[in-house]
Amino acid sequence: MERARQLRSTVPQIEATIKRACRGATLRAIEKAAELTPPTQDDDGDDLRGTSTRSGEMKQHWATDSKPEPRKSGSAYKTTLANDMEYASYVNDGHRMDRHFVPGLYIDPESGLLEYAPGAKVGIVVGTKTTRVPGIFMVDEAKKEYKRVLRRELGRVREVIE
Repeated sequence: MERARQLRSTVPQIEATIKRACRGATLRAIEKAAELTPPTQDDDGDDLRGTSTRSGEMKQHWATDSKPEPRKSGSAYKTTLANDMEYASYVNDGHRMDRHFVPGLYIDPESGLLEYAPGAKVGIVVGTKTTRVPGIFMVDEAKKEYKRVLRRELGRVREVIE
């Protein structure tokens, strides 16, 4: 009876430890997803920016769209790793790429940069030589990181019980 009472008294501490572990693991998963999201740098430190990755907006959305604060649902605690950018799933999972004509898209002769002017009477055919752009799978890596950190942090629950 005494041991049962002792264990019941540790429930608030255990719940606080679990919440802290979930929050910490989710924050680390968010960091991992952002770390793998373009624009990134290669091993030589060269910037690997490409079309639609110049702003870094998708990278920033991991922090703003995710919900690292644990919410209790029944006996489980839930957190959310999310990125609400419209094209995030295409970057994560990969996508088909067909050659197609884009009206208003042109290469500026002075700067050599790709420009877009919707009303211009120009356009170019875009696409790649390959028909598939491979995914980066940053969500899978973030989930692995979440599980790794959570296992490590929940090992501390035993210390609370004993």
